[in-house]
Amino acid sequence: MKDLAVGAGAGFSGDRVDAPAPVVKTLIAYGGPAAIIFEMLAERTLAYAQLDKLRDPAKGYEPLLELELRPILRDCVTHKIPIIGNFGAANPKGAAAHIERLAKDLGLPRLRIGVVEGDDLSGSEGEAIVRKYIAKEYAGRPFASANVYQGATEIAQALREGAQVVVTGRVADPSLTVGPCLAHYGWSGTDWDKLGGATMAGHLLECGAQVTGGYFADPGMKDVPDLANVGYPITEIAADGSCICTKAANTGGLVDTRTVKEQILYEVHDPAAYLTPDVIADVSEAEVTQVGKDRVRLSGVRGHPRPATLKANVFFDGGWFGEGEISYAGPNAEARARLAADVMRTRMGPLVKMRFDLIGIVSILGDDSGRMLGAAPVGSATDVRLRVAGAHHDEAIVDRLMREVTALWTAGPAGGGGVRVAKRKRLSTTSCFIPRELVPARLSYVE
Repeated sequence: MKDLAVGAGAGFSGDRVDAPAPVVKTLIAYGGPAAIIFEMLAERTLAYAQLDKLRDPAKGYEPLLELELRPILRDCVTHKIPIIGNFGAANPKGAAAHIERLAKDLGLPRLRIGVVEGDDLSGSEGEAIVRKYIAKEYAGRPFASANVYQGATEIAQALREGAQVVVTGRVADPSLTVGPCLAHYGWSGTDWDKLGGATMAGHLLECGAQVTGGYFADPGMKDVPDLANVGYPITEIAADGSCICTKAANTGGLVDTRTVKEQILYEVHDPAAYLTPDVIADVSEAEVTQVGKDRVRLSGVRGHPRPATLKANVFFDGGWFGEGEISYAGPNAEARARLAADVMRTRMGPLVKMRFDLIGIVSILGDDSGRMLGAAPVGSATDVRLRVAGAHHDEAIVDRLMREVTALWTAGPAGGGGVRVAKRKRLSTTSCFIPRELVPARLSYVE
């Protein structure tokens, strides 16, 4: 049996929409069983999707869905390359309906589209479940929504039943890859070592170009060829769960043992116990071997029985978030930017907790308390942008914060310009673990 090739079409919401086409072209040339996954969710992505759905019940799925799928849908259908994506976000059925419209617009026969749900715990029944398991400090917070990380079982079922596209909401990122492996190889749900291997293959794919040199690149330290045209990854997964990681043909970037090792350890707190809904993967004795140009084998991954609980991300009403920026340039620019921050503190007083960043001086390494900004000595920077941010449940106070930033333009200090302000509804997030039997996934099809 030929190894299953699974390619990555996206690694996050907002990823490049021209990335999937070279991957699909390579999968077609591979000539064997293949699938393409779209991993487009993060905690904040799903929070934004829930807000979109609150504003318009027809929305809440990936906004780039059509731009991602239109160039490849015909080729995938023609060459029997199923598409699996969590681009359903907060509205999987809405995404599935959009794909159906797209197929009709392209003149394709009606597609068999599977929809995996059960992750969304946003209703009153879901809230009742979540309230039992969240930390006590959140007990009185106004509940907004929640999503639980589902696994690969229903994805595999859909593919076995002939689905050409599988749309999910919140499933664990590697499960998008484990599903096609389960369907292709017929593994059982307790083939732990095989599931562990497939999980790590999915982990290599889930962030797109991170494993092909994108997030690896550091000029003069870790050089990557033709980064502007970096190719997206493909894993060729064997029947024993081992895999070879490569990338789309005729693209930039690179795949070597360094890029693969970095991605293996990405977001892994314990290499011996990487928890997913399908398996606990163990890479503590895994082997990473270069077997050719842009070809790296990952083997020796072990698997242990899956956890009894599933992780849930829980969102609460966080009020409003506002921010503003203003630039200062020329002699004494940094001192003027710091004075502007002092003016904001005085004008807003204790109404709202604010964060101040001097972009390029103290920002990424700053902190919400402002201690680092206060401790950093005044430098001689001549090109400084001050960022002010604050959050409050009262929208009027956030509006006032933005007005005060705008007023710095002429109210001083001298030489401020390029003011920009914005606000948005805010959700705060926590996580908890829920017994999996309380939150079963369910599969349906677009009728």
